[in-house]
Amino acid sequence: MNIRALAARTLTPVIGCKESLNTALPRSLENCPDNERALLQQICYGTMRSLPRLQCLARQLLKKPFKPQDRDVEALLLCGLYQLLEMRIPAHATLSETVEAADKLKKGWAKGLLNAVLRRVQREQSELEAQLQSEPEFHYNHPQWFISKLQHNWPDHWQQILEQNNQQPPMTLRVNTQQISREDYLKQLVDNELPAHATAYADSAITLQQAVDVNLLPGFSDGAVSVQDEAAQLSAFLLDLQPGQRVLDACAAPGGKLCHILEHQPDLNEVVAIELEQGRAARIYENLERLKLNAQVIVDDASSDSWFDGNSFDRILVDAPCSATGVIRRNPDIKQLRQSEDIKALADLQIKILQNCWNMLKPGGRLVYATCSIFPQENERVVERFLKLQDNAEHQVIEADWGIERPYGRQLFPQPEGHDGFYYAVLIKQ
Repeated sequence: MNIRALAARTLTPVIGCKESLNTALPRSLENCPDNERALLQQICYGTMRSLPRLQCLARQLLKKPFKPQDRDVEALLLCGLYQLLEMRIPAHATLSETVEAADKLKKGWAKGLLNAVLRRVQREQSELEAQLQSEPEFHYNHPQWFISKLQHNWPDHWQQILEQNNQQPPMTLRVNTQQISREDYLKQLVDNELPAHATAYADSAITLQQAVDVNLLPGFSDGAVSVQDEAAQLSAFLLDLQPGQRVLDACAAPGGKLCHILEHQPDLNEVVAIELEQGRAARIYENLERLKLNAQVIVDDASSDSWFDGNSFDRILVDAPCSATGVIRRNPDIKQLRQSEDIKALADLQIKILQNCWNMLKPGGRLVYATCSIFPQENERVVERFLKLQDNAEHQVIEADWGIERPYGRQLFPQPEGHDGFYYAVLIKQ
């Protein structure tokens, strides 16, 4: 099997903005030999992580852009460029495998083009890159709209954010403290020669020195630990969960925060999870089953009250659909899939969900609004708009040593070997 051809087929719908890598890659992995899966993942994730730089380089070398029907050849070229520039594969192997992959795609006419472009990059890499350094998209490895928006919103932080977005993220775990303490689990990791350290902000979080297969984690299959970023783990603590409460997790897939809620306070009366997409809801069931937890999962729209039985909630987590710009290093295809105009549409949806869920909260209840976005339009400005619409909503300041305080809520940026970008706000119903 030619892995470069499989990588190109995987990335074709992603580069064409028709599918996410999280959707396209699992299908390809099913058709990939076990001993080649790591290489396929590395090529796909690496190409998407470096995509703006690779696209700049390709534009510089091509006389004209590829036609839409030849998006697969474009994807193959970008994969080849990534291997030449970033991977330790010998150049002759990259060239031969990439060129031969054109036949597998039934695009034999492209072999000469691929060979010529890749050989020129091999010979003139330094000169070509020097010519492109003045282009922001090449220099910062992000789309121009993203760079400009970030400069406007975060003039003191934008370069740090861009730098972290280009890095590999750490693997962070959430310890099920109903089963084992974080300190004891750290000892188990040491005993299994898996170096790790406790994180600074979430009492349940541990970051591994190197990512590993989850099946190598002690007690993973028995629910002792889950994979979850530290920033995402803060939601359960902010909810201030108490025994006997009824809790709603809106937009709950894949279920990480939902399961943390159940682990953090095992004496809740009832927990309800809402998820719009049936396919994503399946992930919730998988996580609940592995962790031996129970919740009512409803496949419906969190912006609608058609599913609501009139029984109000003491606590609500609104983990709203967003641009996911705080987790680009985990989902590098966001650089390609998101556009500037998406932000306003997402903000309108976020406030619609927020208003709908607010009507389901008991007086005196607490709602935590969360996104994995770094853009204020989806975060503090949504909360500000909401507070102007609701005279019975009170913003509660989050007293914490993580993130930066904003007029409403707190904003976290992706950190070196640390947490992802995230936003939280706490609202109390008077």
